[in-house]
Amino acid sequence: MKVIQHSAQTLQTALVSDHQGLAKVYREYTKEERCLLEEGFHPGEPGSLFQPITVHSDSDWIPAHPEEPQDFESFYRDPYRKTPNASHNTIYIQTIGSFGEAGVQTDQYVEWLRQYSQAFFYGLSVKLLPAVTVAETGCSFRVNSNTHNLQILTGDLLRFLGNKKPKDAFCIVGITMIDLYPKDSWNFVFGQASLSMGMGVFSFARYDDSFYSRDYAERLRKRLQPKQGDYSVFDGYYTPPISSTLLLRSCKTMTHEIGHMFGIRHCQWLNCIMQGSNHLEESDRRPLDFCPICLRKLQVSVGFKIGERYKALLHWMEEDQRQTPRAEEAVAHQSALYLPKPTGAFHASKLWLCRCLDILEKRVAHPCCTHH
Repeated sequence: MKVIQHSAQTLQTALVSDHQGLAKVYREYTKEERCLLEEGFHPGEPGSLFQPITVHSDSDWIPAHPEEPQDFESFYRDPYRKTPNASHNTIYIQTIGSFGEAGVQTDQYVEWLRQYSQAFFYGLSVKLLPAVTVAETGCSFRVNSNTHNLQILTGDLLRFLGNKKPKDAFCIVGITMIDLYPKDSWNFVFGQASLSMGMGVFSFARYDDSFYSRDYAERLRKRLQPKQGDYSVFDGYYTPPISSTLLLRSCKTMTHEIGHMFGIRHCQWLNCIMQGSNHLEESDRRPLDFCPICLRKLQVSVGFKIGERYKALLHWMEEDQRQTPRAEEAVAHQSALYLPKPTGAFHASKLWLCRCLDILEKRVAHPCCTHH
């Protein structure tokens, strides 16, 4: 196990920049906003909001995929990064294949993901496109030789999404509960994106705790080899129950992948949602939100107030706990159970957001940093 510990000066330069113009822009944040962001200069100290990255093994992302760290200045000056504008300011989500039990459960789960993304990318519009079947995408598929589960080819899905992308889209992301592979030589992939085209596709299949079990419901018999073009094998395809853990993992994946669409690369500064992950254990170690450096990258791209974004996220986590279904909703769904949002796994993140808002709204006496 190795802790990646950067000096306070290195982290300050990564966040603020040594360039006089960018440092001046940084000073436009309120004193409270700077206080919050500068908590990141001393990660891991008692009571700190931010933690250093811990590499647990050589199979983790950072040792397996050496990358140049991206500080705020290199992000800001990247000529290829995409920024939303008045004519391209909507994030579109396209579901592919079944997403839970038919009807209200599917609709509710995908709507929760949409609402969460709307809060996370505060200031942009997030919309759902009508769901499509696997057959409608015309994609290639195979049976994985290790897990004996069906998999669909990411490149075909990206081409399909490219043809479906609305004109006002900042980006379009496809989500599925079916496992993915990028080419024949790969075992699987969690997702794949074309950043230049503003498209991505990713699967939540492996976020089901029972995916690797021999009893997993969608394992196929070893002798079964479906024919290409026979999409009937996807009829009634098993999808895992919508648990709090699955919802948390799905929200993490959605926001991480959409974050890349803005040109935000994998984070190597602090524990952050934008860290890369090679496996589920590593993904679970990531927090639900940005470190200060990546937060500033998104904020300069979208222009939100940091406190307003945190309030929107907190509202999403607390919303169902304060509400009961209205009478008319109960009548409309007499045949279906009311589905409260399963936010138990979000508890630590909720407490973290409250601590951030305490600083931003001056509810605590906090020795704000003075480094600029």
